[in-house]
Amino acid sequence: MRENGAVTVTTRKAQKLFAPIAANYQRWATILSLGQDPRWRTSMVAGLQLPPQTMVLDVAAGTGAITRLLQARGARVISFDQSREMLAMARLGGATAVLGTAAHLPHPDGSFDCVTFGYLLRYVDPDVAMRELVRVLRPGGEIGMVEFGRPRGIWGPWWWLYTRLILPCAGAVIGSGWRDVGSFLGPSIDAFDRQFPLDRLVEVWQAAGLVEVRVARCSLGGGILMWARKG
Repeated sequence: MRENGAVTVTTRKAQKLFAPIAANYQRWATILSLGQDPRWRTSMVAGLQLPPQTMVLDVAAGTGAITRLLQARGARVISFDQSREMLAMARLGGATAVLGTAAHLPHPDGSFDCVTFGYLLRYVDPDVAMRELVRVLRPGGEIGMVEFGRPRGIWGPWWWLYTRLILPCAGAVIGSGWRDVGSFLGPSIDAFDRQFPLDRLVEVWQAAGLVEVRVARCSLGGGILMWARKG
């Protein structure tokens, strides 16, 4: 694995959160999301136009869940993440892994036909990261994202109850670092939603050079999928 990019406070926080949970991340991410996380990732990949042998950069690849979906569709994928521990699990699944930060991708301009990422923008400066992701995308290439959303209306209080009370308690029972993750997620998702509501997020994507931006809310608004093309 190659390493690139400066380590920031946010980067160190994310590394500290995810290092202890890498070995059992996929199983508990599925359970704690009530089975929705795999559905969102699958739907995001299904929304991409991927001819065979498409060259894809999967950023914030984690243990390689999106990478494996892309590979199943015949894509050639590089898994990119800032966590050694998470990437080690991705490599066990056959991923080609590169270690670094999304603000400093070690790839030339226009290197990839497609860029994907999941649960990234809450840990970075979205404006900076989106410009860098678009930089390595060829003109006309596609980009796809999975991120948490925040349910509205009558589902809002239930969301708050689950993320603020049930999720931290479940994390404490699971152990191995999940208590910290369970306590972190709810406030992190809500803070990002306040600062970057969907219309603002679309503007960030467009300012980075993306066109034909598409958005889908999933699971009562608990998940957000986005796709676009480089103009």
